[in-house]
Amino acid sequence: MEDLKAFLIEKVLLFESDTLASGTEKVLQKVRRDKTSVPVIHVTYNSSSIIAGADKTLTAIKSYVADNQTSAEVITVGCAGPANYEPLVCVQMPGKNRLFFRNITEEKVDSLLNGVFHSDINDDDLLGQTGEKGFGLWPGIPFMNELPFFALQKRVILSNCGCYNPESIEEYISRGGYRTFIKTIRHYTSEEVCDIIERSGLRGRSGGGYLTGLKWKQALTTPSNSRYLICNAKESDPGSFSDRTILESDPHRLIEGMAISAYAIGASNATLYLKSGSDHALARFLKALERAREYSIIGHDIYSSGYNLEITVRVEPGAFVCGEETALINSLEGKRGMPQLKPPYPTSSGLAGKPTVINNVETLMNVPLIMQYGPEWFRGFGTEKSPGTKILAITGRGRMSGVVEVEMGTTIRKVVEDIVDGIRDGKDFKAVQMGGAAGTFIAESDLDTPIDFEALKEKGITMGAGGFVVIDDSSCMVDLVRYYMEFIRGESCGKCIPCREGTGRMLEILESIIKKPASEDSGTTLERFKGVMQLETISSVMKDTSLCGLGQTAPNPFMSALRNFREEFEEHIFDRKCRANVCRGLRTFIINVEKCTGCTVCAGKCPVNAIYGTRLQPFFIVEDKCIGCGICYDVCKFSAVIVK
Repeated sequence: MEDLKAFLIEKVLLFESDTLASGTEKVLQKVRRDKTSVPVIHVTYNSSSIIAGADKTLTAIKSYVADNQTSAEVITVGCAGPANYEPLVCVQMPGKNRLFFRNITEEKVDSLLNGVFHSDINDDDLLGQTGEKGFGLWPGIPFMNELPFFALQKRVILSNCGCYNPESIEEYISRGGYRTFIKTIRHYTSEEVCDIIERSGLRGRSGGGYLTGLKWKQALTTPSNSRYLICNAKESDPGSFSDRTILESDPHRLIEGMAISAYAIGASNATLYLKSGSDHALARFLKALERAREYSIIGHDIYSSGYNLEITVRVEPGAFVCGEETALINSLEGKRGMPQLKPPYPTSSGLAGKPTVINNVETLMNVPLIMQYGPEWFRGFGTEKSPGTKILAITGRGRMSGVVEVEMGTTIRKVVEDIVDGIRDGKDFKAVQMGGAAGTFIAESDLDTPIDFEALKEKGITMGAGGFVVIDDSSCMVDLVRYYMEFIRGESCGKCIPCREGTGRMLEILESIIKKPASEDSGTTLERFKGVMQLETISSVMKDTSLCGLGQTAPNPFMSALRNFREEFEEHIFDRKCRANVCRGLRTFIINVEKCTGCTVCAGKCPVNAIYGTRLQPFFIVEDKCIGCGICYDVCKFSAVIVK
């Protein structure tokens, strides 16, 4: 290993020419396992695959290799993208392309490996192959990039994910890793790096999409004896997991991106800000950081360049609001995570009062690639004002879920219909929610909107960190708005009155229209209607007067749902009806007299005594007294209670 380390440093990292020697390339091919003399088995091992049973699959594969005394190598890799295919197993036979298999539980391991090793492959779990189209081809098996889930993707940031051992710095270097960083600190000034990033048009991949290079210049040109870089990897939005996926799958590229970015702003200290509970991501990153120090990527006078860099990790239980820059800084300084008035902005006065740049994981992952291939390369895909790609974390009711990377300008419809492959279980599409908890609901009429900053802003849609929730017609939009408002209300820091009081009042009104009161009259209906009208006023005030982005964007779910699904709100208010039968408080229950045995259980459990009858005779529900709690439905053993 030491010999390999010395070789990689001398012949790769410090090699001045962009074209490596042929002998060096042969060694790197071996490290990458482009071609192998023994079978190689790759097992996805990340948070989502572990939940699906990858730990048991990995154990079963290792047992198979030991029991059969094969020379096969077993390697753990990061997430390849499709979460509903986990655990994903890739088998590379000598002289052949890699084969990918989905949903390989421990019970399937023996038959899978027996089939591949003896050229008797079971097609049931087979996904496809990767590699050359000539030599090594498996006839009749499609290539992975031809599958609908991958065909429309532009995997730039995710190009290494699921392909190599994320804890192996040797494999990362063999794929071109860290050469760009060494070249940058030896041949470019900080100003030149900032210029390159600005010319690329890279925009922050969260929030408002501010130009990254311009942000760096603001910090670099602020007079100070020290500066700081912070990588915000704190994902707190329900359904967001793209940062975690990157940390678990390609931590070395993130380290390289942080290192180049720190150099560009003149910082010798960089911090990864991670939320507690991200144990697997933390372990992977710390291991990668340790290996980077072993190779002197991190440390003092890095490869005689005169540049010093230390990267630390801070794991914080900080609330959702700590995603806001000033609240994050307060959290790092040991203070309560609450936002501050701006200006001053962190680029002029941030951590410890020093110029500080805060970028998210996705933004920093682009930096090594831009420095390697140039700003014109980066502008070669995406749109004019939004170049590059966007990572989406897809969840919800689509046929496919997971992490995808699409070119900026790709329409929402293409993602839903082609990558996600539509709605599962025979349901119909209703909406897409983008932008996280404070995001927006997108109806069918807006599906042709391109995913880029300008187009989304024009439609009033927030991009956020890339959450992409697919919603079908079994969901109630009013209840979804209530769910997100409940989340936001709980995460508000309470510092400013508009957010503290506004979120509470909005939640109160929303809860009132999804519940059926014990007594109902025209005055109650009018009050509910006035409440919804009040919601619009509260939303406007919160947007204009809240201190930070949380309060300013908190009304987004309600406003977008009301704009696109107003009829559902009206049904809840006037008809006291939930078309999806999700709002328990609005459900009307009746008893099927043909099934009712008169056991009296439902009557005994009813909290408002709305069920009458004679024992051993069919019972009935008095609708005017029923509050729709559903207890009768839950306790009936004969399926006699039904939703009207």
